[in-house]
Amino acid sequence: DPQQRLLLETAYSAMHAAEVRRASLMGSEHGVFLAISNTDYAQLLAKNDSVYAATGSAISITAGRLSFVFGLQGPCVSIDTACSSALVGLNGACRALRCGENVASLSCSVALKLHPELTMDLASAGMLSVDGRCKTFDASVNGFARSDGVGVIVVQPDDMLCDVAARVRSSAVQQDGRGASLTAPSGAAQANLLLSVWSRARTSESLAFGMLEAHGTGT
Repeated sequence: DPQQRLLLETAYSAMHAAEVRRASLMGSEHGVFLAISNTDYAQLLAKNDSVYAATGSAISITAGRLSFVFGLQGPCVSIDTACSSALVGLNGACRALRCGENVASLSCSVALKLHPELTMDLASAGMLSVDGRCKTFDASVNGFARSDGVGVIVVQPDDMLCDVAARVRSSAVQQDGRGASLTAPSGAAQANLLLSVWSRARTSESLAFGMLEAHGTGT
């Protein structure tokens, strides 16, 4: 899956930018928290039963390949919570660091749309924006837009961070529960989550990581 290649390239660039040397990673307790939902490449290889097709398209191995290549022995997790996957992954990376599970983490996200079927299904259901633009929290919202992307954040202890504005002081993950529909967000549930995060951010004396809110699902 080209998602694996993009993650390897971007993770290497992110660690280089964070002044983390590859030689210091082998056998370290660095973790990997990967947000990944798409398995389009696996659909393209549906008739290929080789071991390379299996390891090259499994989402669990996508995270595992990062740990394998760099020799990381911390937590290694692939996360699929739909639209919130990247935020949930960052929440996991921060929590693992706070509780001492590892010394640092790669919070990663990747998505490539390589197969047209799901996009066509979502369009048929009227879920996609007709102008291809996301308008989150805007009255003119008319659906969401699918796109490609990859990103990696090196989550390290407070004294190793340079960009104070990028620190996450508190985070939480919750589900909407019963709402108007399976994919419609619950305003009340999201408000409760924000209040919970803000409350902990004001009282927390743990690692000073700004603020993150993430919901388990929703479009």
